[in-house]
Order: sequence, then C-alpha cells, then structure tokens
Amino acid sequence: MSGEGKVVCVTGASGYIASWLVKLLLNRGYTVHATVRSLDDPKKTEHLLAFDGAKERLLLFEANLSVEGSFDSAVSGCVCVFHTASPVILTSVYEPKVTDPQKELLDPAVKGTLNVLKSVVKVKSVKRVILTSSMAAVMFTDRLAESAGGVVDETWFSDQVFCERLKIYYHLAKTLAEDAAVKFSKENGLDLVVINPGYVIGPLLQPTLNFTSEGFMNFIEKGKEVFPDRIYILVDVKDSVVAHILALEKPEANGRYCMVGYLIRAQEIMMILDKLYPDRGYSLRYKDNCVEAIPYSISTAKAESLGVEFTPFEVSLKDTIESLKEKKFMNP
Repeated sequence: MSGEGKVVCVTGASGYIASWLVKLLLNRGYTVHATVRSLDDPKKTEHLLAFDGAKERLLLFEANLSVEGSFDSAVSGCVCVFHTASPVILTSVYEPKVTDPQKELLDPAVKGTLNVLKSVVKVKSVKRVILTSSMAAVMFTDRLAESAGGVVDETWFSDQVFCERLKIYYHLAKTLAEDAAVKFSKENGLDLVVINPGYVIGPLLQPTLNFTSEGFMNFIEKGKEVFPDRIYILVDVKDSVVAHILALEKPEANGRYCMVGYLIRAQEIMMILDKLYPDRGYSLRYKDNCVEAIPYSISTAKAESLGVEFTPFEVSLKDTIESLKEKKFMNP
C-alpha cells in the first residue's frame, strides 16, 4: 500500500467528497487526521469510524474554519493536507438562498482556507496541499457566452464581477477562496494542487443528505432544475476523490485540474433514466429524442494525464439513485 507510514490530514472530513477521501486513503494504508466541526455529533463521526482501518489509523480532530490556529493539531506531523472544508449553498440566478453572502459563504470560504494554510506553514513535514475547489471557480464568466464551440480548460477563471452581477455567491466564494489559496501558497512557498470538480454525483457514505445530492435528487424526482440553462456539469464522487489521491502520489501533479466526467443536458438524463427505470414514468418528462447540442466542451486532457479514468455516466447515475434509495432519501 503506497500510503503506509504516511500521515495526511483531511479537513471537513464528514462531507460528501471528504468521506470518500478518508475511506480510500485508509484503504491505501495512510494514517488520516480528519477534522470535523464537532466531535460530539455522531452524524459527523460514526461513519468515518466504521471504515476499514479507522480503528488503527484514523484520528479525529475538532476544528473550526473561522478560528485561526484551529487546525494546528490536525496538520501536525502530516506530509499532505487535503482542504475540502467549505460551506456549500448553491444559489439560483433569480432567487439567492443566502441572506448574508459575506457572512454565510465568502468569509468562511476565504478566511477558512487561509486559516488552514496558516496552520500548514507552521509544519515542516507538509510537502503538498491539495485544495478542493470547484468548476464554479473556472467557467462562470462572460467568456463562456462569447466562446461558442470553445473548450473550457484549466486556464479559465470565473469572473468576480460576473458572479456578483448574477448573485451566484457560492461560485464567487469558490473563486475568491481558490485565488486566495494560490496567492498565499506562492508567497509562503507551499506546493499547492487544486482539484476543480463539477457537480458531484454518485453514492453517499455520510448519513445526512448533502446539498448537491439533494439538488440532484429533486431534479430526478420532481423535475426541478438546479441550473437554469439545463446543462449539467457532472463528475462521479469517486473519480473526484481518485484525482485528489493521484495529486498527492504523483510528484509531477501541478496547478489545477478540471474534473468533469459528463457534460449533459437535462433531457438526455431523463432519457437515460427512462432506460434504467422504465416503470417510473421518466418518458413523460421529455418530448422526443432530439437533444440540443451543448455549445461548449470541457477538457479532460489534464485530468486524464494525471491518471483519472472517468466512470461511465449510466453507472454513476444508477449508483446515485440506488444509494439515495438505500439511505431512504428517495422512494424505492
């Protein structure tokens, strides 16, 4: 096992991506320092403690993004820190779901990221930091509308003014947090690798329903749209986590990595659902077999050069639904 004898830290360990990250790191032999907001909340800790290897190689730490120095103990002795912790509140273009964007999203994302990195610079053993950012920090810019037929890749950056204009504060928070992390890392000599997943789907490990899974479930069950343009930018949670681990284990990993396995319209998702679950009436949710072309593409070249092999969409879709049903979030 490549992680034997190595200690790594995962912040926000009870989250959707982070729970899978802890599980797969333990599977690979790593000792994991996992931070949660409260050690007294069994919904944050019990599923982590149940993983294979947890008894021997998982240590839980309580840490708060808003408190400087809160992560000092967790990162001590680690060779790598995976910073996944960040508030997730997706906002509609038309109806923001936050009342105070600065307090609820922007400050926790930016100041929280810097607080983690301030803890990291105190620790000589840390060789690399891997930041979980988002495609929200990549492609929300006027450039997308101006680049019909263009290819979105790692050189793209979301525009602060664009995000503020559309009141998409989660996207703004991710953009500002990534920018702050890159600047801090350059100033302090940290080796930073950034993973930018799309909208994450796939099976859940944590006992609670996370925001992204809930949004996708609402679309599947009720036809509600998460994005008004009806285009879904998706990635399997396990593919995203594999990218994080490869970013640790491959010395040549650098910069940022767009992680999008599927660029797909809502109507096409319904057509696939109809094949997978023909008795659930998904055929009533689309009119014909003509799916409008998507006016841009997203490059997978850099992610694939890292060694990522994307899961087929039908597999991810079925895994998502079966997991939601198993955990009784969705009707059987």
